[in-house]
Amino acid sequence: DLVEGEILRETITALQLEEWRNDMHDEIDTINQILPTTDAGERLYDDVGEKARTIRSWIRSLLGKIMDYKVEHRRLLDEDVVPTLQRFLPQDIVMNSVLPFLDLPPYTFEALDRTPEGR
Repeated sequence: DLVEGEILRETITALQLEEWRNDMHDEIDTINQILPTTDAGERLYDDVGEKARTIRSWIRSLLGKIMDYKVEHRRLLDEDVVPTLQRFLPQDIVMNSVLPFLDLPPYTFEALDRTPEGR
């Protein structure tokens, strides 16, 4: 897997909104539509080709999206879910039992390089 496959799938599955999960699956599938018509480059001339650049760009896009969704997921939990739950359950149960269940996997996808050199 190009993009931390199992961890990425686990994170996508844990996303709370189906719309987000569908968007991530669509983003993953785009590479299969793009690569067949993308130039591979010439090894003889040290040309990595458009295919390598396309894959790097796709990985950055994919990881950028999942990171954005993780931030939004956390915001929804903090602003909407936790306050609602705390009205009905003791805070220690919410924080120690419920919230960890709703949280996304802790992986940070640090491989994302948004610097010009990483392009």
